[in-house]
Amino acid sequence: MAKYILFDTETTGNQEQDRIIQIGGMIIHNKKEIEIYDEFCFTDIPISIEAMEVHNITPDMIRDKTSLLETSFYKRMQEFNAIENFLIAHNIDFDLVMLKKEGFENRYTLIDTFRCAKHLLPYMPYHRLQYLRYALDLYKIEQEEADKLHITIKAHDAIGDVLVMKLLLAKLVQITKEVYPGVDVMGKLSELTNTPVMMRTFKFGKYKERSIEEIAQEDIGYLKWMRNTLELDKDMQFTLDFYLH
Repeated sequence: MAKYILFDTETTGNQEQDRIIQIGGMIIHNKKEIEIYDEFCFTDIPISIEAMEVHNITPDMIRDKTSLLETSFYKRMQEFNAIENFLIAHNIDFDLVMLKKEGFENRYTLIDTFRCAKHLLPYMPYHRLQYLRYALDLYKIEQEEADKLHITIKAHDAIGDVLVMKLLLAKLVQITKEVYPGVDVMGKLSELTNTPVMMRTFKFGKYKERSIEEIAQEDIGYLKWMRNTLELDKDMQFTLDFYLH
């Protein structure tokens, strides 16, 4: 039977030199058997003030901890690292980049709840985990789930975010069944993870909230400037390339 590994990381920052300092995860064997992990880990890379502002992890909290590779969750994640199992995270590309710095080579089937939410909830203006937590009323049911799993809920905390992600995943599974009746749901979510999203509106810049299609007709030069100048995510790159070619 497939294993479902949900995880989230907190890091020293988001630059090339930065490393993981907390990892939270769930390993779901079935509805009744769920392993919970919430572990800090040491790195000698300084934690940026900007990162501390977000996750509240200070150097004192990791000073006496083991390395990521020695954490119980990382060892279990390596144990189940095979294509028949699913590795699940919100904006999984970021977490995989951080894991690769530690030598992790992925063999799991991947599911990115961020990308899947973009596909399945196109009417939502944002797809950040904390935004969806409130937009989908997940916060109303999270305490019951947390009590059942003995988890303390905190925003921008690895295990707290994993709990919210678990509830979001259940919602995405429900929507997938409605939109694609009869399909292999997890297989479909994996497919959506690997399918670029056509963005409808700009999320930032002078045309924020404007239709990308309209701006492509009015100011194609702006799209060219964005594509050639800015660091964009895969979906915005895909969308701009559609209108520029």
